[in-house]
Amino acid sequence: MASPNSTFTEMVTTSLRNHAKKLVDNVTDHNGLLRKLKANGNITTKSGGYEIVFPLEYAENGTYQRYSGFDQLDVAASDVFTAAKYDWAQVAIHVTASGREIRMNNGPEQMIDLVKARVKNAMNTAGNNFSVDLYGSGALTNQIGGLGLIVTSDGSGTVGGINSANYAFWANQFYENPVTGFATTSVGASFNTMWLRTVRGNDKPDLIVCSNDLYAIYEASLQANQRYMKSDKASLGFSELQYKTADVIFDSNTNFGTTAEIGYFLNTKYLYLVEHSEAKWTQDDDKVPVNQDAVVIPIYWMGNLVCTNRSLQGKLIDVS
Repeated sequence: MASPNSTFTEMVTTSLRNHAKKLVDNVTDHNGLLRKLKANGNITTKSGGYEIVFPLEYAENGTYQRYSGFDQLDVAASDVFTAAKYDWAQVAIHVTASGREIRMNNGPEQMIDLVKARVKNAMNTAGNNFSVDLYGSGALTNQIGGLGLIVTSDGSGTVGGINSANYAFWANQFYENPVTGFATTSVGASFNTMWLRTVRGNDKPDLIVCSNDLYAIYEASLQANQRYMKSDKASLGFSELQYKTADVIFDSNTNFGTTAEIGYFLNTKYLYLVEHSEAKWTQDDDKVPVNQDAVVIPIYWMGNLVCTNRSLQGKLIDVS
């Protein structure tokens, strides 16, 4: 007869195998930004490498020339490419049970309940904490570089190994509301200003993520116009409005705080979540500690949030 530990391990493994996609979806659908990246096909996989490297076009071809007749043409080489390099970040979460819990739940129904509870908890925990990381600044130990790093309040910072203080093309856009506290009568003007700063021809924001206060103010400013949220986002818990061609959402996982009044104007065409092919919320072999009566089943993720054009990302903030 299989030992209770083996039974627990087998059931967890089977459950995670059968629900691997559900675990991944729980993380992506738990977050408005990730859901947008997923819909755009911007959650990508790489099989390895010392760093995550993305090429960038940072300048125009310098040989564009208006000429007449036998004018000498400029055939000099143009240096137009560089690269942004991002470190791999790692996340681990574990499904665990003590020997006591396993033996107390030795019956088939009790063991199923224990496994379901542990797996569900792991899925929810992964979704909640990864959402916090996604909007973070990367200041926590081993944390991914989230929007707080990529889109700053003054366009400064080193992202992908490029310092915007040295390379102006790499600074994100920003706008500070000129009067303390957004108001329903003026929030539209601030949105207009931020919008114009983040539009380049056909390139424009497609997602605006607001803190709860800013979203409430923007929503109140539109109520007289009888605009309603889209049903597809509402069904997943993300209240969505529209501003020009961009979806406007309040994501409860943004970790902004209740009075932050922040809005990220994002062009998700240039944002990617890169994952390692062997660590996409992937289960590893079970572990049995040598000094504990327990079973530990690790789940690993490895990757980072990547931006390939900071200048088309913007941050709207309240006056400080």
